[in-house]
Order: sequence, then C-alpha cells, then structure tokens
Amino acid sequence: MSVLPDPGLDGKLAALHDRLAPLPGVLVAFSGGVDSGVVLAAAVRALGADRVVAATAVSPSLPLAEREAAAAFAAGLGVRHEQPRTDELAREGYRANAGDRCFFCKAELIDVLGPVAGRLGITDVVTGTNADDVRAGFRPGIRAATERGAWAPLAGAGLTKDDVRAAARRWALPLADKPAAACLASRIAYGVPVSAERLARVEAAEVALRAALADAGLPVRDLRVRDLGAPDGGDTARVEVDRELLGALAGRPELLAVVTGFDRVELDPRGFRSGSMNELLPDPVRYR
Repeated sequence: MSVLPDPGLDGKLAALHDRLAPLPGVLVAFSGGVDSGVVLAAAVRALGADRVVAATAVSPSLPLAEREAAAAFAAGLGVRHEQPRTDELAREGYRANAGDRCFFCKAELIDVLGPVAGRLGITDVVTGTNADDVRAGFRPGIRAATERGAWAPLAGAGLTKDDVRAAARRWALPLADKPAAACLASRIAYGVPVSAERLARVEAAEVALRAALADAGLPVRDLRVRDLGAPDGGDTARVEVDRELLGALAGRPELLAVVTGFDRVELDPRGFRSGSMNELLPDPVRYR
C-alpha cells in the first residue's frame, strides 16, 4: 500500500478551511484548550465571527479558572459564547468511573449542546478532536460524540497535536503554549466513584499547590493531583509535576502539605504523564 505524503501544515490548514467554509454556521464545543481553540479560530477565519458560536459547559468537572480563560478567549475572537450547564453526575456510568467514563461525559456534553445549536439555527456541532486522538485507540468520548452527530474538523484535515500548536503559534493565539488541561474527573482513579466533593477537592488541591510552588520560586507547567481513593484504608493523593521539579519538591515537604483533605499525599517519582490513570486499566481495549 502506498503512503500519501504529508501535505504539511499549509495543506492541512487549507483542508480545515475547506471543511468549515461551506457551513452556514457552526457551534464549537470549546473546552478552553488549544485544540478546540484552534477550531474556533479557524471557524472565525472561514466563516466570520457572526456565524460562529463557542459553547463551554459549566459543570463541577471544569475548573473555574479554565472557564474564565475560555470566556476571555472567545471574547477576544468576537464570537458569541454560550455557557450551558451540563450534569454528568446525573449519569450513572459517569459516576461509576469505569474505563468508559469519558463516553458518558461526552454524551452529556453533546446532548446539551445539540439543543443549544438548534435554538440558534445551527446544524453543525464540532469538537477539538485531532488526528492523534483518533489514532490513540483509547478514546470512548470520541465514539459518544460521533454517535450524536458531532464531528471533528481537525481530525478530518489530518492535523496532529503538533500541527495544532504550530497553527496556534502562527495565528498568535494566546493559548498556543497552554498546557493540556483534561477535566477534573480524569484525576480520579478508575473505579473510585466520581462525586462533586471529590472534583472540588482535587481542584482546590491543584490551585493551592500551584500557588505554593510559584511562591517558592518553582513555577510549574504541568501539575496533577490524582485521587487514588482508599486502596489501603485512607484516601491517597498522588502528585505529578514536571520532572525537573521533582528533586526540589521532594525536599520541600511543606509544599506538599498544602494538598489537604486526603489521608496521605505522595509525590510520583515518574513526574507528570498525560493520561497516567489509563496505565491502571487492566483492559483498556474493551472501552474503545
């Protein structure tokens, strides 16, 4: 089988434009991250701001800081910004927090955004899924969105995560170098039930630790407080930070002490790893 040459960033952005330009209007599921931010910016370039709507779900799984940043970004592009409430916690599959939790989260999102789009006379709801996400193999949320009619222009145009960041830099978007920021539920170990209280505890811990590190002259890029539940009879938090900060943080127990509400707090010696909770799944293939 012959392999087609990579069209390069210019070719992929042209393909992205061609997918968006014919639409009478589009609603972008905008999480505040770089992927959906590039989709939003591309839609504005293709359609004009008056035919584009950004929609950011308001729920306990999205940190307040992320929601505020999303609103500022949408305002900078001049697009309408809807902030409907979603209720993932009403879905048993989401609360149960098995390997397919993301399916129920994305199902809730698209089920809420569909009527928002309909109210505004928009037929196309799009997401920030990129080509790397599709190839990753463990993305139950993608299946939920596809089943509900949402589609992914980045993936369709072949844009990888690196392409997306390159596009954001080319367009001078303020989120070009923003770290990945998955939803708060991704911090909770599979099998540990998701609750509003656990989500709030993780959010508060991450805010406190990031502030403490900054005050100590140790600014951090990637930080996660993982809620491991109570494997040994007491709730445990596992902290992941940039690997270059591990030595400094290991010698400063007073910094880890700002992570409260858990019986134990431990520092992961491997450092930050995106999607590290997936490492604990015995059979991720079943949840694709």
